[in-house]
Amino acid sequence: MARQPYDGVVLAAPHTEPYQRYSTETAHWWLARALKGTLDAAGLGPREIDGFSVASFTLFPDTPVGLTQHLGLCPRWLDSIPMGGASGVVALRRAARAVQAGDADIVACVAGDTNRIDSFRKLLSSFSRFAMDAAYPYGYGGPNANFALLTDRYMQDYGATRSDFGRIAVAQRDNALRNPHALMKKPLTLEDYLTARPIAEPLALFDCVMPCAGSEALLVMREDEALRRGLPCARLTGSIERHNAFADDPIQLRGGWAMDADELYAMAGCAPGDIDLLQTYDDYPVISMMQFEDLGFCDKGEGPRFARETDLTITGDLPHNTSGGQLSAGQAGAGGGFIGLVEALRQVTGRAGPTQVAGARRALVSGFGMINYDRGLCSGAVILEGAQ
Repeated sequence: MARQPYDGVVLAAPHTEPYQRYSTETAHWWLARALKGTLDAAGLGPREIDGFSVASFTLFPDTPVGLTQHLGLCPRWLDSIPMGGASGVVALRRAARAVQAGDADIVACVAGDTNRIDSFRKLLSSFSRFAMDAAYPYGYGGPNANFALLTDRYMQDYGATRSDFGRIAVAQRDNALRNPHALMKKPLTLEDYLTARPIAEPLALFDCVMPCAGSEALLVMREDEALRRGLPCARLTGSIERHNAFADDPIQLRGGWAMDADELYAMAGCAPGDIDLLQTYDDYPVISMMQFEDLGFCDKGEGPRFARETDLTITGDLPHNTSGGQLSAGQAGAGGGFIGLVEALRQVTGRAGPTQVAGARRALVSGFGMINYDRGLCSGAVILEGAQ
């Protein structure tokens, strides 16, 4: 069955609430700040939105429906997206269909988390039934251990070296130095990457995201509404979503993107070579490398060569994670699923400021989330085009 297009739906009013390494504020506070930021950018009040989508790991004991009372909202459409790094893609897909169907006129999509001392360890201890029963009681070190196993297998199967992964991290740090919101402000060389202290072999310090507090937000509405309000906006031209892909693979070396990438490009009427900038979910470099392959920028197993031969900086061949991504800007919990989406929206509307890619018109944003012992279960991607 042919997928229905997202005609008439746009994204607007991106907002990033500046990240902090640690925070004593609640997730409720961070989400409220992001909501205020996106509403202020659009010149809207809380009662002028009738859709609300929330992604957060640390919101408890609050809930998205509880936030409607706390924040003075009265939506007729409400969604909660517990999908980690895939939250941005999934939230956008659902909000766009709600607007298209008339279930909501303006949807605020908000994601973020707080990060107190020791809160990340506590989150990991009860992250999933797999973690509680099969991993945490045995000294499980969190996702570092999972991705160390995956990275090692990828290296064995495809001949990747640590230098290949390092080129991704170094390019993103170069991009982050232009981003005033990025937490990592020190230049990173390939030598720095290779000699960094080990974390979980073969991973070292700069392979791993740094948890932090922060939040991201944007609005989804009809294009005529955005134009009436004079809001710079981007069209959603294609999207895919897949869960528990390739479940029979003994270890995850490909994601759901590989199942659906052709459909993504067919919906958007373009090919990988037409993409001006790429925002992959990047909790570890190997995941970005998998996305290069699964999204068609190179063949399977050719990710190491692609990383060696492609300039991934803002002024390079394929600008990648132009804000610095999570590896250099920080991972604000579920906000990590939105960082690439919000940056891409700024890029294709020409409002990315110091990280702006010259002539950026079309962006691909991919998401990946919910690592469950041996694999991430959620994947998705969207293609955005500037509407003006």
